[in-house]
Amino acid sequence: MLRFLESMQWVLFIFFTAAYAYQIFYLLVGLWGKQRGGVENAELHRYAAIISARNESAVIGRLIRTLKEQDYPSELLDVIVVADNCTDNTAEVARSAGAIVYERFNKVQVGKGYALEYLFHHIFEDKGEMTYDGFFVFDADNIVESDFLMHMNNKINEGYRAVQGYLDSKNPSDSWLTFSYSLWYWINNRINQLAHGNLDLGCKLGGTGFAVSAELIRQYGWGATCLAEDTEFTLKLALSDIKVGWAHDAVVYDEKPLSLNTSIHQ
Repeated sequence: MLRFLESMQWVLFIFFTAAYAYQIFYLLVGLWGKQRGGVENAELHRYAAIISARNESAVIGRLIRTLKEQDYPSELLDVIVVADNCTDNTAEVARSAGAIVYERFNKVQVGKGYALEYLFHHIFEDKGEMTYDGFFVFDADNIVESDFLMHMNNKINEGYRAVQGYLDSKNPSDSWLTFSYSLWYWINNRINQLAHGNLDLGCKLGGTGFAVSAELIRQYGWGATCLAEDTEFTLKLALSDIKVGWAHDAVVYDEKPLSLNTSIHQ
């Protein structure tokens, strides 16, 4: 029996080593690899930054300001907010900050995925399908670096129809939980996303700080309405052999939950 268990130990060792050896390769590419440069001095596209917000009056104004202060022609960017089932003054705050605001009240189809579906529908219906070349998706508690749009635009000009930006943390030092979240994102950005991007294997959308072309939404629809709408839409693209690009220098800051209860609820 001891010989059998020893043999099985080596079998499992060889199996798991073979199964996860590719991760060592990704580790090396991520740690020592550099982001491939985007297309500089290329076409500047017209975008809409879209934000789904539910009772986010305390934070949404700051995000809109960082979008309005981008190192990108202001006439080529609209900020559009869907105030989704809000019971506070999120809509008023967003309008005051300069955003176009839609208000949605639906107690049956609840969640960010449904809110984005609603917003895409109304944008195409009200503004026409050819108004924008692409959309940026953000959470209301984000802030973005001033060169975010330019880096994303450069990456889009490489030919990607969906691009994920670098997901950083607004509050890594607030608690052990926010630091843990932040550490995971930093590792994932470098070892997973950057490695996949440089190898042109396709990255994963992270729920915020990403771009998707208007053509892609027109052709395939949004349709991602589950709790993990970012993963659902990533898989939808993968099934159509559409790769998500990675823009390592396009930084968006996301607010991590302070407590375990908040994290579990999210």
